[in-house]
Amino acid sequence: MAVTQRRGRRIMMTPDELDEFLSTQRTCRVATVSPDGAPHLSTLWFAWDGTSLWLYSITRSKRWADLRNDPRIAVVVDAGEEYGELRGVELTGSVEFIGEIPRTGEEQVPELETPEQLFARKNFGMDQMPHDGRHGWLRLTPKAIASWDFRKLAAQ
Repeated sequence: MAVTQRRGRRIMMTPDELDEFLSTQRTCRVATVSPDGAPHLSTLWFAWDGTSLWLYSITRSKRWADLRNDPRIAVVVDAGEEYGELRGVELTGSVEFIGEIPRTGEEQVPELETPEQLFARKNFGMDQMPHDGRHGWLRLTPKAIASWDFRKLAAQ
């Protein structure tokens, strides 16, 4: 994974800060490319396993159709209200479709054990992932990550 920041290195997150931020935030914004080239932006919950961002998406969504056509994606996770509080991460790359589609939980998929546990605990307060037969898993192992934490400006 590449650090894509030439500017802003003073406010970029360390690897530990990045892991902590992505492990505790719930909501991300997902940008996909439609067949006509138009961007499409949507919001999802996610799980971070320290290497990959896991997205649990409705399989009949525009987002899913866009990614089936073109797996390139950009994801932003951000927080803060005031300028000095702003922090966030942009992850870019291509997604992989993991497990049965849609996910029913009937099929054992070893790759999904960790992300499903992380996702269920963070978003539902449960130890096991509830499956509704409408969602499927997307894995983004980012090719590039850019981060910022404006709280670091006060220390400079």
